[in-house]
Amino acid sequence: MTPFAIAGVQMHVAALHSNVEAMRQRIEILMARFPWTQMVLFSELAPYGPLDRFAQPFPNEALSMFQEDARRYGIWLIPGSMFEKQADGRIFNTSVVINPQGEIVARYSKMFPFKPYEHGISSGTQFCVFDVPDVGRFGLSICYDIWFPETTRQLTSQGVEVLLHPVLTGTTDRDAEIAIARATAAQFQCYVFDVNGLAAGGVGRSLVVDPTSLVLHQSAGQEDMFPIEIDLDMVRRQRETGMKGLGQVLKSFRDREAEFSVYDRTSGTDAYLHTLGPLETPWQGSHAGVDVKDPRAALAGDARPDLTASALPMFKGRTGTD
Repeated sequence: MTPFAIAGVQMHVAALHSNVEAMRQRIEILMARFPWTQMVLFSELAPYGPLDRFAQPFPNEALSMFQEDARRYGIWLIPGSMFEKQADGRIFNTSVVINPQGEIVARYSKMFPFKPYEHGISSGTQFCVFDVPDVGRFGLSICYDIWFPETTRQLTSQGVEVLLHPVLTGTTDRDAEIAIARATAAQFQCYVFDVNGLAAGGVGRSLVVDPTSLVLHQSAGQEDMFPIEIDLDMVRRQRETGMKGLGQVLKSFRDREAEFSVYDRTSGTDAYLHTLGPLETPWQGSHAGVDVKDPRAALAGDARPDLTASALPMFKGRTGTD
């Protein structure tokens, strides 16, 4: 058994003032109650809230204080994320990993800002993988990233065994996100720590999922600190023998015969995606996606009559002519 204790902190996040001191107080309480905790994870944008006008340069005073806390308690600390304002004016949604010596050993900028709603936030392009010595390999993604399985595919293909996933979900799609977290754990045979905030930081319902998709803990809609001891040997055993002795999905992907041309932007395989219109916020009374012309016509470049809603299912994703 390779045990490791990770605590998620689901807390109220204010939008108009700093939450840094409130986070530090919760670290102090957490470590007093559960001194066996080895890593602490907060929700997305917990330190300064969801408004990018509070973007900070990196490094900054808050990070220095979190580094001090990691040293004091001898913990790995991921203090959620914060909007990072770079010298060229671009803003990223960035998280850091602080080790028990108080050193920032990794950083990660969200690859998929929640566009079109997070307009103006730049996308990161570098993955975050780090090792906890004598324990295992960890990876970091942020909120909307998990909706794109390619992100977790890249991380787990590099050996990541625990996916740390701070989120800020205050919208009606939280149920879908919970389902995706469970599916991610099963698809990629890894632990998923999905930590949401409250108030301006989300609707809560944080959860921890093991590699069999079993939910080890799910918070409700109130403040919660949930230290969970995981077993990295479970990940290794399952990846070798399959979930419950069944699907060996990582090895099956490794040994695949198919290549996926959709990832070649020049292949034309994704032509349908270019018929979907711009990435923009819906407006009142929008009929986008309703008055749809025959998608085959757009792909084949010829003129065909519009499809009615009842006829659309007949398309079944085909391209070109019949």
